Amino acid sequence: MSGAPTRVYIARLAGIAVFDPAGDQVGRVRDVVVGLRLAPRPPRVLGLVVEVASRRTVFLPITRVTVIEADAIIFDGRLNVRRFSKRESETLVIAEMLDRTIRFSESGESVSVVDVAMEPTRTRDWLVTKVAVRRRTGRGLRRRGESLVVDWDAVEGFSAVEHGQGAAGLIAAFGQMKAADLANIVHELPAKRRTEVAAALDDERLADVLEELPEDDQVEILGKLGVERAADVLEAMGPDDAADLLGELPTEQRERLLTLMEPQDAAPVRRLLTYPDYSAGGLMTTDPVIVPPDATVAEALALIRRPDLNPALAAQVYVCRAPSATPTGQYLGTVHFQKLLREPPPTLVSGIVDTELDPLRPTMSLEAVAMFLATYNLVAGAVVDENGHLLGSVTIDDVLDHLLPEDWRETAMDAAAEVSADPEEEALRGTT
Repeated sequence: MSGAPTRVYIARLAGIAVFDPAGDQVGRVRDVVVGLRLAPRPPRVLGLVVEVASRRTVFLPITRVTVIEADAIIFDGRLNVRRFSKRESETLVIAEMLDRTIRFSESGESVSVVDVAMEPTRTRDWLVTKVAVRRRTGRGLRRRGESLVVDWDAVEGFSAVEHGQGAAGLIAAFGQMKAADLANIVHELPAKRRTEVAAALDDERLADVLEELPEDDQVEILGKLGVERAADVLEAMGPDDAADLLGELPTEQRERLLTLMEPQDAAPVRRLLTYPDYSAGGLMTTDPVIVPPDATVAEALALIRRPDLNPALAAQVYVCRAPSATPTGQYLGTVHFQKLLREPPPTLVSGIVDTELDPLRPTMSLEAVAMFLATYNLVAGAVVDENGHLLGSVTIDDVLDHLLPEDWRETAMDAAAEVSADPEEEALRGTT
């Protein structure tokens, strides 16, 4: 293998770009697949899990990798696009080995896995030869938390089922990943690791990931968090996403979680739960961008520049009299972001508000909302009650979410292309 280093630490490969011989990027590394063997033989590296278009993960045999560098991997151009599915005899290094508690073979001392390293052999195979570990407790002159690298045959415990395995290493490996991409990885983890990762993520990050997962995964993860933590995570979710998730739970469990939530967070969720699922009220978010009529264009632009704001919500601001929290005071109209960009910063939004477009009503059907957005080429629309108070905003992503089949997220994550088996891949993965 040209360009191959003598030793590669696998956790550092997470997120590295994968290129074909022409220099075109085809995806990014998500994990490395190994086959554990009877001691003392080190695991054989079988290939890489690569995420390609549409968040599909595929298997790239290690025999097709030609270059491994610090910021890029190059392969020979042959890639089977059949979706990767882990086999029972295989282990994912990042997802399943990191954070595992193992022990030194001679002393029995327990240590935690930080990383593992693979090295090439003269026969062009790659083997896992080294394990980077961190000591869990002090012993004599040894420092607590001391890290060291040892040979594979100096430790044992990788084949045992571990309960309560941490997930700090896995999360660190994918720390910069978008929530939707991390959700794809979490979805594919074994149930045990899914629970461990959820427990290790902070509330905000877990909330973002839950919003991107299929409903079955959401319910499973929430149910294993414990009610206090589950309530905290629901508070961190958007009210519409929290309402959708709570709507999947039994009434008693739903009410208990709502009671544990902070009143100011539970109130909008309770309101959303009163509307039918496929109505404007059931689709809307209660956190649109709202400004008073005396706000300036500069102030409105500052609000929609927030990096955590959904792009569809950032496409317009809603002008309302006080109070500015939904349900607001009198709704006056909408100002689209393009209009804001065309006006001088000191201009008052009340002078450029669009009052001609009728708002949505909370009882309008999903089909009516979709036709409204399509007719006026909008990515979001205001939802106003019969008294003229702004209740929320329906965005195009929520409309699409409900127009697609209920299991579209799971289908998108699980669907496998009808691609014939790869003989080289089958030969490699069939022999460990």
